[in-house]
Amino acid sequence: MSGSKISKAFSRRAVLKGAGCTMALPWLESVNALAAPSAADFPKRFGVVFLGCGVNENHWSAEGNGADMKLSKTLQSLEPLKQKINVIDGLQVKALTNQGIHPAQTGSLLSGVEITKGALIHSGISVDQMIANHVGQDTPQSSIVLACEQPMTGYHETNFSLAYSSHLSWQTPDSPVPVEVYPSLAWDSLFDNRGSMLNLSVLDRVKDRAQDLSRKISATDRGKLDEYLTSVREIEKRVEVMRKAKENADDSAKAKNMEAALMERPASGLPEDLREHAKLMCDIVAIAFQTNKTRVASLIISRDLSAMYYPFLDVKEGHHAASHDNSSDSYERIANFHVSQYAYLASKLDSMKEGDGTVLDNSCLMFMSNMFVGRKHDNSKLPLILAGGLGGTLKTGRSLSYVNESEDKRRMCNLYLSLMDRFDLKLDKFGDADARLQNI
Repeated sequence: MSGSKISKAFSRRAVLKGAGCTMALPWLESVNALAAPSAADFPKRFGVVFLGCGVNENHWSAEGNGADMKLSKTLQSLEPLKQKINVIDGLQVKALTNQGIHPAQTGSLLSGVEITKGALIHSGISVDQMIANHVGQDTPQSSIVLACEQPMTGYHETNFSLAYSSHLSWQTPDSPVPVEVYPSLAWDSLFDNRGSMLNLSVLDRVKDRAQDLSRKISATDRGKLDEYLTSVREIEKRVEVMRKAKENADDSAKAKNMEAALMERPASGLPEDLREHAKLMCDIVAIAFQTNKTRVASLIISRDLSAMYYPFLDVKEGHHAASHDNSSDSYERIANFHVSQYAYLASKLDSMKEGDGTVLDNSCLMFMSNMFVGRKHDNSKLPLILAGGLGGTLKTGRSLSYVNESEDKRRMCNLYLSLMDRFDLKLDKFGDADARLQNI
């Protein structure tokens, strides 16, 4: 067992096994007939949701604490969760300030190190991958790294690689973790779907074990089990539609002697509507956490220099162009949409019961962007929200401002050191920080 120190209570959690498939089940009291579990009996999870190019600064704020917290327009979708979030103002990644725009503002958001120009990319191991390396041996996958937009290649006018704009998670200083943009491939990697298994439902593979378990548990737990299996099947059905779309795209691309990934959506096999794509990716992250397939995830809904369009928001410009007028109502709707996807994922995790709490209570889900004011490319402070209490180790329901603190007390890496402490990963230094974030 790694430094995550999962108790015997969690190790005895009900698991369904089938052909090439193992699924950890929700906490079932009649299976885990032990003393009442505490937060320490459940694993801690860490997730990141990213929005490129900043927010509308006129509508991004929070005041007060607890039930009295007042959330600004862009944050309204988090109102039901406001006692389980922290809205943090004033933190920055100093290594990414005054280095140029876009990739130079993104390349080490999760590591805090200096990045390099030219052909040889160099960042640092990101905080999510540090945590994944520490707790990942307890799960089939150490992490999942997802995106709703294909990464870019080549170089920006500042001579920084566009790889910096396309990736948050870095497994080594010289290598970002490849992002998975296809929901079907993300799902298949979680459940080891390959070969003949692609045509067999995950639930069909564990059906006999599920029926046997259902006969042995209480009526209450039977309801939990049925609800859980129904949720998995609902997501799986949507994934199957996406799998067919990808297969058709691959066939079409092959006939044109090109790669499907280089085609425009929906010809590429990706959903044309970002709402569909983002929701499915959020659902995959939630199921991955609940089934203990992984405890670390990142999701880029729109990358830096995003080419995404939002006809459903009545926005005519693409994401990047719209960010140059970030104080407009149009761009507020874009930022609002991204926060709503984050709120959807947080709410989904909060609906998954674990003992007396929820999966969200045992997680830290972070929302961030690479700048604050897009029209100025200003990243002197960054939009940041944390949801979840990491098993009671992280106080929530707060608006926290570090704007007036000295530079050494408002480093993003101070926060990362504090969060890693909660995973029993205690470092003297990370990125540009050697101290913990005060009051977190």
